[in-house]
Amino acid sequence: MKNKLTLILVVVFYCICLPGIIFAQSQTSAELINHSRQYDGKPVTYAGEVIGEIMWRGEFAWVNIHDGENTLGVWVNAALIKDINFSGNYKTRGDRVEVDGIFHRVCPAHGGELDIHAQALRKIATGRVVGEKLNSDKATLSILLLGAILLTWILKLFKHK
Repeated sequence: MKNKLTLILVVVFYCICLPGIIFAQSQTSAELINHSRQYDGKPVTYAGEVIGEIMWRGEFAWVNIHDGENTLGVWVNAALIKDINFSGNYKTRGDRVEVDGIFHRVCPAHGGELDIHAQALRKIATGRVVGEKLNSDKATLSILLLGAILLTWILKLFKHK
């Protein structure tokens, strides 16, 4: 009984006090870029929104992932991205994903570019279509300006007669 209580206390301690040991911590794009030599060739976890077009290359694809600051290219097996439904652009918010992979400061396989070669990819939030809202102030101003142009044009017509 005493061993079980000790084990439970140790697990609670680690879960509360040391979550970075149990749960993977995502690196930010700024951290990866600014400390690229430190992360080169090492496993990283990176999370963000899928943006732009997915660029298919046979059984692999390039996926651009934006974490709110920068965008990093991720080389991923096509089977890992089968659940990606939304890619961010001005009409949609892209799916949010978390990628575990190997970071390359100067990737020899891809022309020396900085990239991540994904080993695992998880969708953590589904994207959506973004509806455009009409700005009522701009609409009112546009109507007033159109009225002023029409009035000027009508007055100019009557002035020449």
